[in-house]
Amino acid sequence: MIISSTLDYRKAARRRLPPFLFHYIDGGAYAEDTLRRNSGDLHKLALRQRVLKEVGEVDLSTQVFGQTLSMPVALAPVGLTGMYARRGEVQAARAAAAKGIPFTLSTVSVCSIEEVQSQVERPIWFQLYVLKDRGFMKNALDRAWNAGVRTLVFTVDMPVPGARYRDNHSGMSGPNAALRRILQTVVHPRWAWDVGVMGRPHDLGNVSAYLKRKTKLEDYVGWLGTNFDPSIGWRDLEWIRASWKGTMVLKGILDPLDAREAVRFGADGIVVSNHGGRQLDGVLSTARALPAIADAVKGDLTILVDSGIRSGLDVVRMLAQGADTVLLGRAFIYALATAGQKGVANLLDLIAREMQVAMTLTGARSIADITRDSLVSSVHESTEAAA
Repeated sequence: MIISSTLDYRKAARRRLPPFLFHYIDGGAYAEDTLRRNSGDLHKLALRQRVLKEVGEVDLSTQVFGQTLSMPVALAPVGLTGMYARRGEVQAARAAAAKGIPFTLSTVSVCSIEEVQSQVERPIWFQLYVLKDRGFMKNALDRAWNAGVRTLVFTVDMPVPGARYRDNHSGMSGPNAALRRILQTVVHPRWAWDVGVMGRPHDLGNVSAYLKRKTKLEDYVGWLGTNFDPSIGWRDLEWIRASWKGTMVLKGILDPLDAREAVRFGADGIVVSNHGGRQLDGVLSTARALPAIADAVKGDLTILVDSGIRSGLDVVRMLAQGADTVLLGRAFIYALATAGQKGVANLLDLIAREMQVAMTLTGARSIADITRDSLVSSVHESTEAAA
């Protein structure tokens, strides 16, 4: 199969993966309206093509939290990444480090903080939930710092889990889930051998390190489900802000008022995110939410964004809307599932080339040149501009 886009990787991943894993990463909450809006609204943003602008060589590099990135892209935290390729978090982290961008490790990763960080020279980022078990949170923060992590991505939009209907149908959860997963694995022998057998252990590395016992896929749903904290408030983050000496990013901001609260709280950055359409269905896409948030807090902290980003063109669109950097989630998982570290590296090369084309044809020599002037807000405005 010829791979030339994220869409190609998605098709390949669907063939390779057992359905319970494919639909877990591919699906969203409820009717998946927000999931569709994330990409649909982003694609509606028209780039303003300019010609004969003497662009010359395009510079994709940028500075984020004191780090130089080869391009304004980072890999997002994705739970169970290690189930999509053999020791998947390690492979993805290696690909990101080789390309000069950050990798963010999920709380509920297969590989532990220590395993992943020990395999790469570039410091990884670590994502943490607000959980009832504060002992686990303290343990994870200490372990992350001791391993060399200096950027904490704190997820704040998951006080309760969203209802993901696809998981019930696919075998990730629901009746006879374990048996259904076994049957699916049997008919996907390549995955079964490469990941199912050779990728062991399949426990939740960070949870196991804290509980001092092996955990299983059932613990992913059970342990997290009992530990989500719907009573969370800004005060619950204060002890973390006081004890974490590194960079702190709040992930899950969709409203300008919450973005201003993040500034007052002392966050170094925010991720404009609706959890990839996996939490509250029916909310704004991040492409729609981002401009108002950028107007409210641009310059006060670093603005990252995720959800729906599948190409270098999408990266440019989000930067033009006010983001400083984007996070790739599903896109890199599709590539990882298809071809491991090489797949992720190739995807990042595709993103970079697409960005170079988009920037050249919109007259942007550097990331700083990508502004709202790089977009046409409507077909009507495009027609007027042409006249």
